[in-house]
Amino acid sequence: MSSVSNLRRSQILEVALTAFSTSGYHNTSMNDIAEAAGVTKPVVYQHYESKRALFLAIIDHVGDRMIEVLTAATSGLTDGQAQVEAGMIAFFKWVERDRNAFKFLFDSGTQNDEEFTIAIRKVLDRSAEAIAPLIAIDLDPIHVRTLAHGVAGASEGVARFLINNNTAFNGEQIGKQIANLVWAGLRGVGSE
Repeated sequence: MSSVSNLRRSQILEVALTAFSTSGYHNTSMNDIAEAAGVTKPVVYQHYESKRALFLAIIDHVGDRMIEVLTAATSGLTDGQAQVEAGMIAFFKWVERDRNAFKFLFDSGTQNDEEFTIAIRKVLDRSAEAIAPLIAIDLDPIHVRTLAHGVAGASEGVARFLINNNTAFNGEQIGKQIANLVWAGLRGVGSE
């Protein structure tokens, strides 16, 4: 694929992300996306065979971005508390900076679509896989993975609350607050 084609594909992806996060899957048409991208509908179909294929591509794209942010923030850190704090701050700064991506991934009104639900579940599993190694507790790997899902779920719940209530927040500040909560909880698990 040429660099112009890749650029166009990326542009369509970003425009569609905004459209889907604002209006939801069912209320967004390929015409809406083409118009917002400043291209014709056939150009959109050159890059994505269907609205469903485009939506699934965005799930992967947003999931990759979220996990890259977490991984970049925590790589190179060896102290558990520093890792938790850096990861939480990175996550909440990502949410603060890219509300549309968060809304798309966690609140796009597609819970009744099995294929979308499975794709989002895979992203959540990948994020838990990225979090699990940061939980430096000598426990059974299944228990650590369960805790990683708990950390991810707590973060998602707080972010969803802030966004659904249209609350202004500072990603670094809320990240530190949730990191303190999570770290205290993880320390308690480690002393069982």
